[in-house]
Amino acid sequence: MAAPTRMRLIIAFAALYLIWGSTFLGIRFAIETIPPFLMAGARFVLAGVIMYAIAWSQGINKSSWANWRTSLIIGACLLLAGNGGVTIAEEYIDSGLAALIVAIVPIYIVLLGWAAGMAARPSPIMWVALVGGFAGVGILFGPAVHFASNDNRHPAIGISILLVSCFIWSAGSLYSRVAKHAASPFLTAAQQMICGGMLLLFAGIATGELRRFHPSSISSLSLGSFIYLVFIGAVVGYTAYIWLLRHCEPAKVATYAYVNPIVAVLLGALFAGEKITVRTLIAAGLIIGSVALVITAQQLRARAEPAISAALEPAD
Repeated sequence: MAAPTRMRLIIAFAALYLIWGSTFLGIRFAIETIPPFLMAGARFVLAGVIMYAIAWSQGINKSSWANWRTSLIIGACLLLAGNGGVTIAEEYIDSGLAALIVAIVPIYIVLLGWAAGMAARPSPIMWVALVGGFAGVGILFGPAVHFASNDNRHPAIGISILLVSCFIWSAGSLYSRVAKHAASPFLTAAQQMICGGMLLLFAGIATGELRRFHPSSISSLSLGSFIYLVFIGAVVGYTAYIWLLRHCEPAKVATYAYVNPIVAVLLGALFAGEKITVRTLIAAGLIIGSVALVITAQQLRARAEPAISAALEPAD
């Protein structure tokens, strides 16, 4: 990979912030006329094949069955449960709200890392941040239990799906830290995308999405969003993420976790007419502020122990 320069770092971080923040809106547009599991599955299988070709071009294509088994497990956690959960949830909630809920992944990782013995007990300031983050989720979730919009969307269902999928995503991220991977990060990414994408396709078939899939009814907006999610969201975004992990502290790279929701909320409001309420702003402040505090505390503790934020990977 190319050596880091100030300009390359700026471009890579801009890609990470803007691209991954925009994928939530891309998913919303894509599933308007493409069934969610089939859309997500096709997206990651295609992206995985492209990433595999990149690894092949680098002369790195050897991988054991053990590596594929690991990729299947991680693909199930991160893509089937994680990204699949986001995709399904956006049938019930706005893309900006989905991004806010996904932002709690670093909080889950801290708690799971401590419970699994992979990290020390959270410090008092981190406990404050954890409580603040879940309080923000509570502000969003509480009214949603009694609320259904005019288009029959049910926010409580979408938020519940995301809380579970984010938990599984976090567990898979921690597992990926100790699992045995292929030597090339591009090959590892390709394997995870192919395995996770196939699982998503199987989920789509099992839930009867093939009967609801009519290629002739796919809108130009959905098709364009799908292409964007494959080439820009998955391939370009992930490449920027891998490059940054090679050249920056993981805690700095993990700042995407509280920048992406801001980008997603703004894009949803500008291009999809999603409303930004006072309740959403308060919850966003609590969640994003808490995540920023958690990541900062991890960065300060990095000299004493490995930063758990190294496990953070994108949920979109």
